[in-house]
Amino acid sequence: MISMSLFNALLIPILTGMILLAIGFNFRDKNAGVFAMWVGMLTILATVVIKILAKLNE
Repeated sequence: MISMSLFNALLIPILTGMILLAIGFNFRDKNAGVFAMWVGMLTILATVVIKILAKLNE
């Protein structure tokens, strides 16, 4: 079972990334929107990669 503090530690970056993706998609015609989509995508990807590497290290 996953503890609640670990769940929150994973939930916050994922939600932040999704919000950045949504904001970036709404402003995709501007450079700041494209940058927001990149940052959101990298935030979600980094969270997943860190979690995979932590599981492989166990």
